[in-house]
Amino acid sequence: MLETSARLLRLLSLLQSHHDRAGSELAERLGVDVRTVRRDVDRLRELGYPVHAAAGVAGYRLGAGASLPPLLLDDEEAVAVAVGLRGAASGNVAGIEETSVRALAKLEQVLPSHLRHRIGALSSVTVPMRPGGPEVRPEVLTAIAAAARDHHRLRFDYRGNDGATSVREVEPHRLVHTGRRWYLIGYDIGRADWRTYRADRISPRTPTGPRFVPRTPPADLLGHTSRGITTGAYRYQARVTMHTSAERLAERIPPTIGVLEPDGPQRCVLVTGSASLDELALYIGLCGVDFEVHEPDELRERVRELGARLTRAAG
Repeated sequence: MLETSARLLRLLSLLQSHHDRAGSELAERLGVDVRTVRRDVDRLRELGYPVHAAAGVAGYRLGAGASLPPLLLDDEEAVAVAVGLRGAASGNVAGIEETSVRALAKLEQVLPSHLRHRIGALSSVTVPMRPGGPEVRPEVLTAIAAAARDHHRLRFDYRGNDGATSVREVEPHRLVHTGRRWYLIGYDIGRADWRTYRADRISPRTPTGPRFVPRTPPADLLGHTSRGITTGAYRYQARVTMHTSAERLAERIPPTIGVLEPDGPQRCVLVTGSASLDELALYIGLCGVDFEVHEPDELRERVRELGARLTRAAG
């Protein structure tokens, strides 16, 4: 009986890790014949697991059921889920904090004692700090994710920096989480270009649009996103040569603030943006290295004014 139970758990683990599994493959992995696999599948169905016959092959697929059956997680997977739930409990997705705490409590009840100690040790020395960014409703994120997964165009109302709302039709590609904000990267049909949108400003419309064939995204997708976040949304876009390496400056300037382009061993170009020239001038000046402003012209003039003001203050 113990051997049979262990085999059922192993079978369930195999079915959970892949979409389709041929009966012959399962038999080989379990060390039994195909007939035994069929009997074990019937036992799983009796226990409430929705095991379906895979179309076109003599195999099986674990489907989604009306109730959630127990999951099989190895030690590292269980720790990862627990850490993720703790992060969600103090994150910036609106309305899931309490749900995350309840799910974490249920998970910890069934964890082996050695895993509870590991997770407890992490929790005891961790002080959560809220990201501070705007909250996003979970239904917005799931609507975006589902449209991207199924290759459906997404129609939504979008609130711009000026507060005005416009209707967008986008082929969604990826969600990006910077720690403070969620962003959607997608191909804007009306603007015929790849764009980046703040998820907290998106109000999806239903139903979704027609299916689309995924386009080839920009070669440097993260760089494209960083530029959209750091410069595209602002009135002033600055390009400045910094007299230090990109690696060293990256310790002070995250990709959500500016894009760093190496320009030799001890030089790099910073591309960033802001709605305020004073903010740009002060931020760049406080980086602690020499620099030259290439653009915009207004920023060069503002740096001269600020320098003169600081010189008078010191004299």
